[in-house]
Amino acid sequence: MGALEIIQIDASQMDNYSYLVYCPETGEGAAVDPSQRPELLIEEAQRRGVTLKLLLNTHGHQDHIAGNPQILALPGVKLAAHPADLPQPDIQLQDGSRISLGLGELEVLHTPGHTPGSVVFKTGASIITGDTLFVSRCGRADLPGSNVEDLYNSLLRLKQLPAETRVYPGHNYGPTPTSTIGWELEHNDFIRCPDLPSFITLRIG
Repeated sequence: MGALEIIQIDASQMDNYSYLVYCPETGEGAAVDPSQRPELLIEEAQRRGVTLKLLLNTHGHQDHIAGNPQILALPGVKLAAHPADLPQPDIQLQDGSRISLGLGELEVLHTPGHTPGSVVFKTGASIITGDTLFVSRCGRADLPGSNVEDLYNSLLRLKQLPAETRVYPGHNYGPTPTSTIGWELEHNDFIRCPDLPSFITLRIG
């Protein structure tokens, strides 16, 4: 199985990150959360000689999906998302779904909490976490459709990943653009919470 490259792109004035994920051997790529500046993602793909085959959404909030129409207007691009957030995508993602991309593969982890259909994309020793996990923080759980207990359980799942797992978040909210699970276990108070009540107190207040 080939390794996939992940390119992080500043994608909005709301500190969103979008991602270009591609197979360097075949040039097949996917756009993740194009946000408000999808042209930057398209330009990066063109610069690298990448043909976009898929549009992947970590969840359905507007600041992440605003650029979807521009990506889907490209020839042959299919939308892959969890149907709880984006009804009737071309490819319905569920926990454990696997997405082939050239010689590489992405695994889908369903991580509800911030939204019912939030997902994390895992490839090799890297995860694209959307608004489930930020560097030093986590997503909100007080929005329509949010569930603080689900978010706690989703973070519990992520903290079981190997310490060297690289975290690529959905927003630039931390001291660095990316981190690792090991770093988060040392510095992120949300993921360090010992139990659900303490998490609720910290996250909701």
